[in-house]
Amino acid sequence: MNKVEREKKTIALMINIYCKKKHKSKDNLCEECQELLNYANTRLSNCKFGEQKTTCGKCPIHCYKKDMRNKVKEVMKFSGPRLILYNPIEVIRHLFY
Repeated sequence: MNKVEREKKTIALMINIYCKKKHKSKDNLCEECQELLNYANTRLSNCKFGEQKTTCGKCPIHCYKKDMRNKVKEVMKFSGPRLILYNPIEVIRHLFY
């Protein structure tokens, strides 16, 4: 799996955790979380660094609009610690990446 696809998988996991816990979604993401996931996937697909990209937090160029960047930060702050319970292998991959 390439770096961009790995980042997409990680953000999808985090948004799913966030939506289920915060918005009480069961099977699908709520509209707001689906919009955030679509936005993040679009940005990742269009990343100018491609396979040489770092994690978005370490990137010198912030391509997310401010409001979306704040939403992603909120999701990551909430879901990051919980990700170890839901997918510990992904946490380890993300740490080494």
